[in-house]
Amino acid sequence: MAASTHVRILDQRTPEDRDRPFLPGAGRAWLLPFYDAFTRLAGVRALHERVVELAGIEPGQTVVDVGCGTGNLSFAVLAAQPSARVTGLDPDGDALRTAARKARRRSAALTLVQGYADRIPAEDASLDHVVSSLALHHVDDDGRIAFARDALRALRPGGRVTVVDFGGPASNVEDAGHPTHRHGHSPVHALRHLTRLMRRRVAASPVVARNHGDGIVTLLADAGLGDAREVAHADHRFGRVTFVQATRPLSRT
Repeated sequence: MAASTHVRILDQRTPEDRDRPFLPGAGRAWLLPFYDAFTRLAGVRALHERVVELAGIEPGQTVVDVGCGTGNLSFAVLAAQPSARVTGLDPDGDALRTAARKARRRSAALTLVQGYADRIPAEDASLDHVVSSLALHHVDDDGRIAFARDALRALRPGGRVTVVDFGGPASNVEDAGHPTHRHGHSPVHALRHLTRLMRRRVAASPVVARNHGDGIVTLLADAGLGDAREVAHADHRFGRVTFVQATRPLSRT
């Protein structure tokens, strides 16, 4: 009855993928030990819960979490629907090992795959949901296009992709509610400073700029997914975030 039997890490990378670069979720590999504390302080859990709510995941459905990192969105799915069959996909082996340790502590049945967003680990037309949180802006232009096309391939007819990421109209980079002139050296102060810094970097980031306006909506629609639209948005501590959904059409022409 060991919980570890419910957690697997599979490596679907090709030999060519071994040296393929990627941007870690925390921005730097050495920041990974602080990542979960940082996301808790930043209120990212609420974004995950909103994704699950908007996706409308039902008992027993199959879900792939693209760019799962340390597994927090996957755990939000399982908290809402314990019988869902969830796979987390990420190129960062260290983040996946952290996710696996967390899953074992929670006795959560979770499959983890080391790989990239442009090759979703699922057979054709086999998934009910593809979900992703604050990961798409880490993917280059070719990878984004390939992700959207592969989501279309992997989803069953009527299956849904739900993405939350920075996007929509450019937001004000000033953080008036959190003045920057205070000084301190406590871990909490350091994390709050990092939050303010992240907000400014997000607003000025050229990779996030691809999500501005209808960037994600257009990406999904151009891949052939239907009814692509923003279904919600929020002014998060990092900046404006957009929730976008699209569906694989019941018939492909």
